[in-house]
Amino acid sequence: MSSPLLESTVVVTVTYNSSSHLPKFLDSVRTSEDLQLTVIVADNHSSDLEATTHIVRLQGARLLALGENRGYGGAINAAILSLPPHVTSILISNPDVELSHGATSALLAELAADPLVGSVGPRVLNSDGTTYPSGRELPSLRTGVGHALFARIWPANPWSRSYRAERQGSDVRRAVGWLSGSCLLVRRTAFEELNGFDEGFFMYFEDVDLGYRLGKAGWKNIYTPEASVVHTGAHSTSTESGKMVRAHHDSAYRYLEKKYSAPYLAPVRWALRLSLAVRARVLARTGRLG
Repeated sequence: MSSPLLESTVVVTVTYNSSSHLPKFLDSVRTSEDLQLTVIVADNHSSDLEATTHIVRLQGARLLALGENRGYGGAINAAILSLPPHVTSILISNPDVELSHGATSALLAELAADPLVGSVGPRVLNSDGTTYPSGRELPSLRTGVGHALFARIWPANPWSRSYRAERQGSDVRRAVGWLSGSCLLVRRTAFEELNGFDEGFFMYFEDVDLGYRLGKAGWKNIYTPEASVVHTGAHSTSTESGKMVRAHHDSAYRYLEKKYSAPYLAPVRWALRLSLAVRARVLARTGRLG
């Protein structure tokens, strides 16, 4: 990948009591490309801000201390607003991700090859080496309901497989409905055209919504296994699992409410709200997402 494209790319991550994960993340960014990438760390008013500040300075990154918890999308938006005009692409990543060598270059190659590509996502590997389904189809009423009802008790059900695009395989480059916000590259013009993430999603589904709006606006979301990263898992929410279950279902309803907003679909929205509320209450008791 030519240096001009890398020089116009910035990495943005969001921290919330995530200082223990930052060193490995920043090390992976530093060693993943021959050119040193600029990294912006947007901190959502963490209690470990002092430790985060020390790590960021030691690693040569830049800290954006927000002073309040603006959620994942809100923090990303704030960081991108602070970038200079010459930055044309942004690699958005969780801090518990490690980039493989050449990952950013492989993602940038997709943007360079097609001006209609608005976002690109890599193959996301779990800690055990398995592939996480990071490039998915947009959830419809049919696949969404089927996935919600059967994902835990029947993992191989056809609705979940369709939603996760499993039939196409993790080795296949393809256009998808949305890409996991754990790691994706966005074209700045496309991102800003949509005013970034919808900050009404405090946590969860902001990436689904972004993919949906990019597609509606004529942009492509591309999954490319040529780039790969390792995601060690959600760390900052593990101690508040019941609250996160409720947040997940609230965000799911917000997404579906936006997608199915026609007046004649009001009964559908009422049914969705009731069913999601009941499901959230049941799963909150176990502290696990479905």
